[in-house]
Amino acid sequence: MKYQFNRGQKTVPETPTLPNHHEENNLWGQTYALTESDSSPDEWGGKNRWCKPSCIPISIICILIFLVVLLPLLDQAAERALFELNSSSDVCKNCKLSLIESIPDGLIYNGSSSTTYPSTFDTWMGLIGSAHSSIEIASLYWTLRLSEVYPDPSSNKGEKVFQALLKAGLDRGVTIRIAQNAPSQQYPNVDTEFLVKRKAAEVRSLNFAKLLGGGVLHTKMWIIDRKHLYIGSANMDWRSLTQVKEMGIAAYNCSCLAEDAAKIFEVYWALGEENAKIPSYWPSSLSTKINMNTPLHLLNNNETFQTYLSSSPLPFNPSGRTNDIDALVNVVQHAEKFIYIAVMDYFPLMIYTPKVVFWPVIDDALKTAAIDHKVKVRLLISQWNHSRPSEDNFLKSIISIDKSYPGVSVEVRRFIVPANEEQRKIPFARVNHNKYMVTDNTAYIGTSNWSGDYFTDTAGVSFVLHDPVFDRNASHTTIRSELQMVFERDWNSQYAHPMKM
Repeated sequence: MKYQFNRGQKTVPETPTLPNHHEENNLWGQTYALTESDSSPDEWGGKNRWCKPSCIPISIICILIFLVVLLPLLDQAAERALFELNSSSDVCKNCKLSLIESIPDGLIYNGSSSTTYPSTFDTWMGLIGSAHSSIEIASLYWTLRLSEVYPDPSSNKGEKVFQALLKAGLDRGVTIRIAQNAPSQQYPNVDTEFLVKRKAAEVRSLNFAKLLGGGVLHTKMWIIDRKHLYIGSANMDWRSLTQVKEMGIAAYNCSCLAEDAAKIFEVYWALGEENAKIPSYWPSSLSTKINMNTPLHLLNNNETFQTYLSSSPLPFNPSGRTNDIDALVNVVQHAEKFIYIAVMDYFPLMIYTPKVVFWPVIDDALKTAAIDHKVKVRLLISQWNHSRPSEDNFLKSIISIDKSYPGVSVEVRRFIVPANEEQRKIPFARVNHNKYMVTDNTAYIGTSNWSGDYFTDTAGVSFVLHDPVFDRNASHTTIRSELQMVFERDWNSQYAHPMKM
């Protein structure tokens, strides 16, 4: 049985068709046309009228009984039907999910809002240590080692990750495959070059200039033994472990999802071959049935969560894969109460093209949610040394609709990571690098900043997870509710500064 998320209502099997304004249904499903004579006051007491005044209280009572008694029973029946999916091959039964964070050195939360989750460093080290046969990593660039970027003591964590990978490939015989963006003067990827020379890993580089005319491989994804998975904002960079605020998600013992992620990795691997071209049709072996319309069912504590991975750009997506921007907009459109967004950059533009181009896809979706459906929108946008001054204009544009009509609520705050004198010397550090969205029913954790280029010609992935359909008001925690708490922790912290018009 397939369930869809509908704004403001619960969907159950065979929901009665609602009448239009010319018809009215009685409790037995019969339809009567309403005419002027039917509704004229002097006809109510007629002998042959279908409804007498005394029927009104009875009808109201029957409707109340239906709403109070029958609808919950239908909900329970639908939930049981969803739960019974655990006997089918479409259900992942043993997955364990966890939010993964990097909290920069020196960023300390005040009071009771200090809850944090497993660190990126501990997670990566654990994933490497658990590998028996394979490690597959998709990355933008590599600067893990002590001698790279800047000689800060906190870079020792990156060195430890690098040495763990080296030993896994050399001493334990783990097959390591790395798909990375083509090296450049700014990012020479010395780390991966060293791994190749030592025969500890096989590396392929994607040349986006040749493949698409522009863009980069911006994905940050780990797949271990086709069983465990990490997706998040953290680059293969020691600063992502100690100097930059990151958010990701890990899935353990979840081969059904890891195998699907591996299909995305195989696309990168194929395009990393010398003289590779994007094919007109991807082989069927890389197609997927797990997408926005037919999500994967994850069973946890007798509850069924729905999830899928989306990907960009569209030419990289074999049959069945949901395009990342479609996933993002769909999450926005199905929010019922609130949309909380934490991203480094927010631009309704193509900002990396030769000519700046207006691209209002996300901006329009958010404004529509706020105005048409009265969904509360909050954006937590990073402020750091490399923020573009023009970004303020677009943030002020979306704030301008706040309180424009009753029930319209849009707020923006800028998140500033604190830095001491030494930390300020570290290049491209001390920033909130998060790329996620959480609504009242869905968690969306991605690898892309929010400008048009990242969704049209840049490779990225997102992890989309829906709360159980009929259990969204439950008091127990889920990944979605935990992500909401992370956002609220940051939003209410001393590091978030309200943006004014």
